[in-house]
Amino acid sequence: MLTPETRPAHLHRIDGARNMARFYSLTIQPTLFGGASLVRNWGRIGTKGQIKIETFDEPQDVDCAFTRLERAKRRRGYVDPGNTVADLPR
Repeated sequence: MLTPETRPAHLHRIDGARNMARFYSLTIQPTLFGGASLVRNWGRIGTKGQIKIETFDEPQDVDCAFTRLERAKRRRGYVDPGNTVADLPR
């Protein structure tokens, strides 16, 4: 279920010129019935943001969804927090 490839992902997208400071977080949590849930949390940095939980019966399904979403966010410009070059907008 939680393979090295699907460790929790915490991503940021910061663009001071566009006044953009966003975060996106993906984690996998076990369910009470032997399945797994993909927990997504996103929003503006400094806020609680929004949360969406998707439940899967098979571990490979949740791993596949995790990798698909992480790749999509990275294609849109999200990076690991230590890799951001721009400062937060003031």
